[in-house]
Amino acid sequence: MAYIHERSDWPRFRWSERTVGAPLAAVRHRQGRLIGRMEALGFNLRAEAVLNTLTEDVVKSSDIEGERLDTDQVRSSIARRLGVDIGALAPVDRDVDGVVDMMLDATQAYGAALTEARLFDWHAALFPTGRSGMTRIVVGAWRGERSGPMQVVSGPYGHERVHFEAPNAARLPREMAAFLAWFERDGDIDPVIKAAIAHLWFVTIHPFEDGNGRIARAIADMALARSEASPQRFYSMSAAIRLEWKDYYATLERMQKGDLDITDWLLWFLACLGRAIDGAETILASVLRKAAVWREMETQPLNERQRVMINRLLDGFEGKLTSSKWAKLTKVSPDTALRDVNDLVARGLLVKDESGGRSTSYSLRQLDGPPPDGGPLRN
Repeated sequence: MAYIHERSDWPRFRWSERTVGAPLAAVRHRQGRLIGRMEALGFNLRAEAVLNTLTEDVVKSSDIEGERLDTDQVRSSIARRLGVDIGALAPVDRDVDGVVDMMLDATQAYGAALTEARLFDWHAALFPTGRSGMTRIVVGAWRGERSGPMQVVSGPYGHERVHFEAPNAARLPREMAAFLAWFERDGDIDPVIKAAIAHLWFVTIHPFEDGNGRIARAIADMALARSEASPQRFYSMSAAIRLEWKDYYATLERMQKGDLDITDWLLWFLACLGRAIDGAETILASVLRKAAVWREMETQPLNERQRVMINRLLDGFEGKLTSSKWAKLTKVSPDTALRDVNDLVARGLLVKDESGGRSTSYSLRQLDGPPPDGGPLRN
């Protein structure tokens, strides 16, 4: 069976507007409601929601490709670029900064034209050392013939699954010129549908040696930002895709072997977008809880280390918090870390976890009632 890019009518995608119409209208309505709710928040809460969303988007988009980024580094890189105050910033690796630069350029400068040069800049940002893992790759240019036919795969090294084969390198300048012209052309396609088509079209061409999935999702996010006429991101498509990545790849693979009727892909994309918007409720709840906690503690005399660590706990600390981890993360002696922790425990802000083990661990108390000893919350 021929791949869709080998068909004589490529790339004239078609779909059933009757089938897609109702799901599109529903997800557009939910987009509008979410934006309205977020705009009702104060500036600081909106900034916190955007920071959380972009952090999740960058981390999950890389995670889909099997690359684990440090969440604290991603958050620090985004906060620095957006001018959001999150206290002490973590040192950031070049590759993390590069992924963040690409995503922010796509979403914050969504109105600027998507060009060949811009895509090359994104690709160079993704691979600042000119390597993908241990392999040297062509960076900031379309892939060449040296690597042979480009196979689109998923799965860990040695156990990859081949989904389809992309167009040969000789076709890339023509294919990408057609794609970019279409992406920037005004037409009667709804911007959300355009985001879905752009994602599928770019993945099909697969113009780079590596990084195509992340760039395809950045292009889709750019189109979604255009659909909302806003750089503020309150939901993460990449996080939703990560939760159902098997369906994601299966649907993409099925489309490659079809007849250019992409109705099923559009339905999948719209449903996934709906679930991404649902996920925004979790981000909103986290932001509101964080704001409520800091309102409760606004008169507490906290040092900078304590503020930073409380924020880490509110943002979802991975693993168990011990005094030794506190010392390592805040770069202080074990004795200083233990004094910080014991001070918060004495004031009822931290509680000792019940689970045993070699080291005592601590959690942030739910600040919706009196401290465990019945004492006052505020000094």
